[in-house]
Amino acid sequence: MTEQSGEPIGRLARRKQRTRAALIKAAQGFIAAGQLNVPILDITQAADVGMGSFYNHFATKDELFEAAVTDVLDTHGALLDRVTAPIDDPADVFATSFRLTGRLFRRRPQESQILLARGPAVLFSERGLAPRARRDVARAVAAGRFDVDDPELTLAVAGGALLGLGQLLRSEPGRDDAADADRVTRDVLRLFGMSAEEAHALCQRPLPDLAAVEESGDP
Repeated sequence: MTEQSGEPIGRLARRKQRTRAALIKAAQGFIAAGQLNVPILDITQAADVGMGSFYNHFATKDELFEAAVTDVLDTHGALLDRVTAPIDDPADVFATSFRLTGRLFRRRPQESQILLARGPAVLFSERGLAPRARRDVARAVAAGRFDVDDPELTLAVAGGALLGLGQLLRSEPGRDDAADADRVTRDVLRLFGMSAEEAHALCQRPLPDLAAVEESGDP
């Protein structure tokens, strides 16, 4: 079956996907640069698509920007799922995710700029790191690995520490991102009731090889 234009439906669908992806990528670049008031025409030009193509996918610029942020959150969440899948200890899953996210502020600067631009809203999103952190904390509490009276409050404090780390690494390029990420993770683990020795031990464990994951084509 073909469209009236004679273009096969499968090819048309792929072309639409590429157009949508190009618009999202262009929007991400503007968000990362802090250019939130950019005209739609500038976005379509950056994406190298026609103005009409924009409205085939999004009703408004705000809708596009929301999709652009969601794409970053979903990509980040999928990466964390991939690299933590072999880990059984929920406290270790949480610590690994936190340590890796700290490192990703430098490894994936554009995505990180978008997360930082989103600010505290990221901490309460239903996508990306936040729901996984809530899941892992609940499992760690149930397993006796964490001991907290108010997990949501403690998670909010931990999330603030993560955003603060990202801003610090952004403003001071000479800082050691790995050492700082591990230091903040140790402090966060202490907030969840871990002893200093346990927290230190978790942050000394080897991290998954992100380069290998990225080279394999996974998120």
